[in-house]
Parts: sequence; structure tokens; C-alpha cells
Amino acid sequence: MAVKTDRKDARGIAQLMRLGWFRPVHCKSAPAQETRVLLSARKLLQTKRIDMEMSLRGLLRGFGLKVGPTTARSFTGRIRELVERHPCLTAVAEALLAAREVLGVQLAGLEKRLRDAARSGDRARLLMTTPGVGVIVALTFVSAVDDPARFRSSKAVGAHFGLTPRKYQSGETDLTRRISKAGDAGVRAALYEAANTILTRAVKGSALKSWAARIAARAGVKKAKVALARKLAVVLHRMLADGKPFVADRAALAA
Repeated sequence: MAVKTDRKDARGIAQLMRLGWFRPVHCKSAPAQETRVLLSARKLLQTKRIDMEMSLRGLLRGFGLKVGPTTARSFTGRIRELVERHPCLTAVAEALLAAREVLGVQLAGLEKRLRDAARSGDRARLLMTTPGVGVIVALTFVSAVDDPARFRSSKAVGAHFGLTPRKYQSGETDLTRRISKAGDAGVRAALYEAANTILTRAVKGSALKSWAARIAARAGVKKAKVALARKLAVVLHRMLADGKPFVADRAALAA
């Protein structure tokens, strides 16, 4: 507005209420919020632990010491082997390795709590009957949806989490663009990881995999993974709404 005052704001809000140009906002339940806090804390610790490892690699590379490929268990031994004859680097490496160890211990504790929550939760165990859906994906989806009844249709879930393409149409211009990426980015990433697992690994109940493979042959692997992530959102919501486990033939028929 050219002139913005509290009086004009109140009049505008009253006009919106009178015309019904608003939508109710879903307030998540306490268990859903607690699960989301655990997931966010786990992701933070995981990211910081990886940052610590990358920083160690970068610091040693400046001295011509290349760490190379390692595993979670062999990383500490490899670092100590490289800095053995460098007192300054040894002090720095030991400090960062100690911080990495603490992060690892706390990360393992949070992951155990998440596994226990998934094991004791009926809805998470229900979703985990789907190929490619593990503890993190199941809990992320359950905490984000919370109440399946708040969606009129399962097809709306894909759009809610930003997995449907954007549309721009004006006159003779009609463009279909990339996905909107609206909504919860964590849910979108979890669904994409589950789709990647189904499409790239051998899983039981591969009817969805066959459907996605046909899309990959026609439009490319990346688009197939996004399409499969959107389909998983629809299937998982329907499973929550119906309270029924995953059925490969039924999911493939819906696809």
C-alpha cells in the first residue's frame, strides 16, 4: 500500500475474513514436534561431524598429506598415521578428533532414540513396510503429516511438499517448469533418498521400481527419482489414512 497504517491493515484483514480468503493452519501435535526436534538435532550433529572430517582433510592437504578414502572406523587411525611426525599437526588433529568423537557419541545416542521411537510407533512401523523407507524417512514423514485427515486427497501431499512442477501460462506462453520446492525441505529430501534407494538398489516388491525405470528410460534418472518421490508421498499418505501396510501390486496400479 502507498500509505500503510494500522487502521488500513485492520481494514484489510477484516476484508479478507469477510470474503473468506484464508485457510486454516494446522498446529502439529506435541509428539510430532518432539520427533521433529530429534530429527533436526540428529541432522545438525551429523552435519557438524562431516564438517569436522572435511576440515581435517583440508588442513592436512595443505601440508601435502592426503587422507584418501577411509571408513568411519579407519578415519582416526589414518589421520594419526599422517601427523605422526608433525607435533603441531598432531595437536590440532587430536583436538579435532576428540571433538569428532564426542559428536559421534551424541549422534549415536539420538539415533538410538529415533530407532526406539520408530519401533514403538505403529504408524512409523506401518510405513517401514514400504521398500526403501527406513526409520528416518518414516519418522520424518509421520511428523510432517501428523494428521492424514487434513489433506482432502492423497494427491495433494506431493504438491504440499513441493514435488510437483510449477506452471506459467499467459496468452500463447505455456511453460512447465521444475518442481516448486515448496513446503518442508527435510521431507522432500527424505522422500528423494527413499526413491534413490528403490531405483538404484535391489529391493523387494519392485513394482514401483519398474514404474520408475520406465520413466528413467524416457525422461532421465533425475526426473524418475523426483516422480518416484512424489508417488511415495501419495502412497505413504494413503497408508497412514487407511492404516494398511504396503502392497506392491496396489502401489504399482496407482502409479
